[in-house]
Amino acid sequence: MEIDLGPEIARFRAELRDWIAAEAPDELAGLADWNMHVATGGNLSAGLQAATDHPAYREWEAKLAARRLICAGWPEEYGGGGLDPVRQTVVKQEFFRAGLPAVTRGGGESLVGPSVIAHGTPEQKAYFLPRILSGAHRYCQGFSEPDAGSDLAGLQTRGVIDGDEIVITGQKVWTSGAARANMIFILVRTDPTVPKHNGISYVLLDFTGPGVEYRPIKQLTGAAEFAEDFFDGARAPLFNVIGGLNNGWRVAMTTLGYERGSRATTGYLGFEREFWALAETARKTGRSADPLVRQQLAWAYTQVQLMKFSGLRTLAQLAAGRAPGPEASIDKLFWSEYFKRLGEVAAGIEGTQALIRPEGDGYPLTFWQDNFLAGRPASIYAGSNEIQRNIIGERVLGLPKEPRVI
Repeated sequence: MEIDLGPEIARFRAELRDWIAAEAPDELAGLADWNMHVATGGNLSAGLQAATDHPAYREWEAKLAARRLICAGWPEEYGGGGLDPVRQTVVKQEFFRAGLPAVTRGGGESLVGPSVIAHGTPEQKAYFLPRILSGAHRYCQGFSEPDAGSDLAGLQTRGVIDGDEIVITGQKVWTSGAARANMIFILVRTDPTVPKHNGISYVLLDFTGPGVEYRPIKQLTGAAEFAEDFFDGARAPLFNVIGGLNNGWRVAMTTLGYERGSRATTGYLGFEREFWALAETARKTGRSADPLVRQQLAWAYTQVQLMKFSGLRTLAQLAAGRAPGPEASIDKLFWSEYFKRLGEVAAGIEGTQALIRPEGDGYPLTFWQDNFLAGRPASIYAGSNEIQRNIIGERVLGLPKEPRVI
């Protein structure tokens, strides 16, 4: 089942598909495919890294830049492609279909850029946006702290004004992509005398400069995709404060809005391929004739289809010009709970083999072992599922925040 998005979108999809077939380097075909992830021992980021390290990647990057398919959702005046959300979704679908890497600028493209466009001065836009677009600035996120996670406004990292600079001291944690970043977008408290939401500033800071240290945090999978960061008198010009001093909460809400609404329409694609791989695993292990296993596979297939139909509904909303609202919390809750359960089902199908790690240096894992372990924290990151349930209850169902006393 597919939604008819009209002749213009159909024409855009056909033209894009033809362009990909004609222009994509043959050497990259399949490198970003799910099968590549399996071949790299189950480490999804390793599969994508294999693509970005390939000599043909730069050629592909240049072609995408010329067609404005990097930062494709940014307005054309800032170097983007000016694509609406529906066309952006089509681009993601077609790249996934072709097994090709979509060249992105990570958090700079999806989080910092939109926030600078919404809240930055003309001078800030002229300085920061081209550097994100070119890949010169690679961002990680400095929001969470050891004592300020879900209660983000409780952050304590200080920002003290010294002339035309802001001096930052404190600690951040759960920083994704720190090892690849040379910039960080960081929330700091610049006025501790006002209500906590009102005294926060949003700063773009050189992550490689003096006074900055990060330490990798090893995960269950053996990877270290997170880090904790320490700031001891790190300095940034006041020019790097986006939205003005003490207005950082407003800018941060723009950033978080983009973070939580980005995967609803295409997130099912990876799970769909995983399902067929799991069915093949059941066949190879001789478990596909087991009624319980067949029931589990039927459950998994149903869940993926529900994700797909939910994504199509969101896509239809976007096509009608309506932005997704708090319903995005339903999507996050659904896929993360499925992800966690899928790893358990896969381990059961593999049987005792799931308990044996492959030989090799470091901490090698099979794909399904990695899947099982990576699914554990899915209910926590991108907004814990407890928080998502609160949002659904209050903003979707209209339930009161606190029980009424009768």
